Amino acid sequence: MESQPLLRGSSARSKLPSWTLFLAVCAVGIGGTFQYGYNVSIINAPTQHIHRFLNETWTNRYHKALNPDLLTFLWSVIASVFSLGGMCGALVGGSMAIRLGRELLGEEMYWPLLLSSSCLPAFAQLLFLPWFPESPRYLLIDRGDELSCVKALKRFHGSSEYEREMEDIQRESFALDGEKAKKPWQLFTDRAVRWQLITVIVMTMGQQLSGINAIYFYATYVFEQAGISAEHIPYVTLGTGACECLTALTCGLLIDYVGRRYLIIGGYLLMTFWSIVLTFSLTYQELYPWVPYVSMTSIFAFILSFGLGPGGITNTLIAELFIQSSRAAAYMIGGTISWISFFTIGMLFPFIVNRLKQYCFLVFLLECSSVAAFLFFVIPETKNKSFLAIEKEFHKLNFGRNKKETELYERRQLHDGF
Repeated sequence: MESQPLLRGSSARSKLPSWTLFLAVCAVGIGGTFQYGYNVSIINAPTQHIHRFLNETWTNRYHKALNPDLLTFLWSVIASVFSLGGMCGALVGGSMAIRLGRELLGEEMYWPLLLSSSCLPAFAQLLFLPWFPESPRYLLIDRGDELSCVKALKRFHGSSEYEREMEDIQRESFALDGEKAKKPWQLFTDRAVRWQLITVIVMTMGQQLSGINAIYFYATYVFEQAGISAEHIPYVTLGTGACECLTALTCGLLIDYVGRRYLIIGGYLLMTFWSIVLTFSLTYQELYPWVPYVSMTSIFAFILSFGLGPGGITNTLIAELFIQSSRAAAYMIGGTISWISFFTIGMLFPFIVNRLKQYCFLVFLLECSSVAAFLFFVIPETKNKSFLAIEKEFHKLNFGRNKKETELYERRQLHDGF
């Protein structure tokens, strides 16, 4: 299912989503973002047990102690290797969606079960998704099946509320004029989507390299310094996950009131600020008794900022920056870049922490501030705008003062208006 801008007029009354739409979003979330967050979160819980398992296995097999740097490397591989599977899924997912449609424990003795438990939400998604209708945009634009598109819209929005969405999809279909879905490599040579593509690459890399993994890595240490007992730390760590879930829900409520641009830029700026605070508080952690509490507050604040900004907005913006013919390819590129970035930071992060200690947040500070500056100068507000209107916003960036290209674009816009 695809994210769509909400085209509500000032006279339109707000309305809760239909049960079909609500349940479909839940089913997609269970197998998508929930799977991602779940795998990222649970890998930190059995860290000590996995370290012990690696040490004991190495000693039993080779009769010597495991080198600390090699242990760090092996742990990095374990923590990040699932991202390679995610990258494979991103590479084939877009093409499959076009061809087939969109229906697609932390104790020592239990940690293998914990890491394998992610198959349960995947099974739940496979079980429930076939009961929902196809994506309306896919049905009309990719397959040309208007009747099925109307039926799907009625199920998602109700018989009395679907017309506005139908008109928007018809306008986009007319503008595309039968244009076929593009391949990922075609986007790299298409000047009409140059800055949209650059924006997607910057956002997906920025999301993974923002320092959120460093926050979870340092969480246990900070909680210990704050005086929280060892048996209670897992529950406090669980609170950080609950905090991220809360911000995801809050972001969903704010996104159409505040706007995508303000939330994502504001999120990166807040993360920049809390990176500065964390660097100082971790440096002087033992100087004053109240400093550990500043670090603990900063961790929760950083997670809140991530959830309200890049964590909740990035995927929505990827969907809104492209029209239907380019969207699947854009998701494939964005997904691939995201997983490569995740794998890279997963491999390098333990070594960065070992060398830089708390000063690793200076690296993330620079990254977050750079992404915020880029988005401030490049990305337009997409709230309450159609895909075609957003495409027009990028026209000046993509073509600049090229008179010939501008005339062709304006002629196309005039043609679309009729």
